[in-house]
Amino acid sequence: MSDPTGIPTPDKTDDDFWTAVSNLVEPPWNEPTQRDAFTMDEQVHDAVRALAERISTRLLAYRAADKTPDPVLMAAPDVQLALLRALYEAKLAVDRLAESAATVAGRGGANYAQLGAAWGGIKRQSARVKWPHAVVRKTAAESIPLNYAGGTAVVHHDAESEAWWYTATAADRQESESEPVHGSYAEAIAGATEFLLAHALPTENPTG
Repeated sequence: MSDPTGIPTPDKTDDDFWTAVSNLVEPPWNEPTQRDAFTMDEQVHDAVRALAERISTRLLAYRAADKTPDPVLMAAPDVQLALLRALYEAKLAVDRLAESAATVAGRGGANYAQLGAAWGGIKRQSARVKWPHAVVRKTAAESIPLNYAGGTAVVHHDAESEAWWYTATAADRQESESEPVHGSYAEAIAGATEFLLAHALPTENPTG
């Protein structure tokens, strides 16, 4: 495991906060342990099973009859098909989240080799094909939207003041236009993603 003691940890109110955020820490992660992998499996299974229970025709019939389905019903082939359908939704969710993470990382300074390394060690060219708009030239970056947390942001550059700002529309339809006060493209992207995340739509509570 990497020693984290030398990594700067400024607060957001500190003057060097955005500079620290913009500097990519190496290595970016520690390899997950087997325990981490097992824990992830359990958490994914819990989330997927909850969706399968909501969409299973058989289990819906039990609830419509005011009956509590016995857990053994999960072994029914049709319920397992509902589970498989839920797993497919999980895969789509992973793809969406991966695209968001790759785009934010790429716009913040990561290159395709680093994105590929994070995605299981795929080659740089494969990462470029998978996320073609994640890493862009700064001249083009101003006009390519960032899609994140259900919203969209565009970063702009004021050549006279050498400052950056963003315009954003979040998932909840809230809009924001920052002042041209960001000192770098990465800082503006960080501000945009913070706004989009703060205004993401809440996760639906199936039991609510």
